[in-house]
Amino acid sequence: MYKIIGADGKEYGPVTAEQLAQWIREGRANAQTKVQGEGQAEWKHLANFPEFQASLGISDGAPPPISPPVPAYGATRPPGADKKIVAGVLALIPYTGCLGIHKFVLGYTGAGITMLLITVLTCGIGGVVMWVISLIEGLIYLTKSDEEFVQTYVRNKKGWF
Repeated sequence: MYKIIGADGKEYGPVTAEQLAQWIREGRANAQTKVQGEGQAEWKHLANFPEFQASLGISDGAPPPISPPVPAYGATRPPGADKKIVAGVLALIPYTGCLGIHKFVLGYTGAGITMLLITVLTCGIGGVVMWVISLIEGLIYLTKSDEEFVQTYVRNKKGWF
């Protein structure tokens, strides 16, 4: 008897060897399917079970197939998420935050020019207020998930807070 982890991440079984062989023929299980044999504690790839290698098309003596590589961190990040860290850090730094540099990174030219002009035209006095605003924005950027950040600031173009 065997248990498997399906493509949906759910556990199925116990099933007989014949049923599992049928699932292989139907394409519902493959060499990479995680299987736990009866009385075993660990989960292994189906290819590691000699009794199923013929059903999988693996010849005797051939090494089992290699697992597909796990994508590196950031490989599955949504487009635009790369701006999150840059904009967030620039917003937290007083000199770049009060000048609105983080707004330019996000493509908010109007908001960036507004912050820049307020800081410059008030000889830096208005820059204190602009930096408080950028500090809040930077913290908001960095605490959002990549998906929330992209939805709010890249797709919906939310300019302030």
